[in-house]
Amino acid sequence: MGMSVGENKGAMSEPNIVPLIDVLLVLIIIFMVITPRTPVGLSTIVPQPAPPNQKQQQSSDDTIVVQVQDGGKVLINQDPYTWDTLGPQLTKIFEIRATKIAFVKADDNVDFAQVARAIDIMRGSGIDHVGLITAKVEAGQ
Repeated sequence: MGMSVGENKGAMSEPNIVPLIDVLLVLIIIFMVITPRTPVGLSTIVPQPAPPNQKQQQSSDDTIVVQVQDGGKVLINQDPYTWDTLGPQLTKIFEIRATKIAFVKADDNVDFAQVARAIDIMRGSGIDHVGLITAKVEAGQ
């Protein structure tokens, strides 16, 4: 604390705020360091279209595409499944594969909650990377 002596007969004490500012700066730095810097969300891979001068390749048998259709229908490479059998079937498919990459495709009028549910089931089945197929990517644009 600082003191100033003036014309008054008594001493007046004034708070010294420099140490208070130092403490506040240290606390700000500590809180900045301990906050997590990792983004939270769904990690996805968006396939890139082929260059315009190159012919589009047909999808190989290794590519797994989970299609979410209107009305709650789910397809794995054109084979129909239910939501209950989707996870075990994907686990069965990917248990012997080295690359654990699959794609999700949905109709335009399907709620994103259904797509997120499919992605969640896929991640729970051991798929490391989930890509999204959009209409523009499918058309090669």
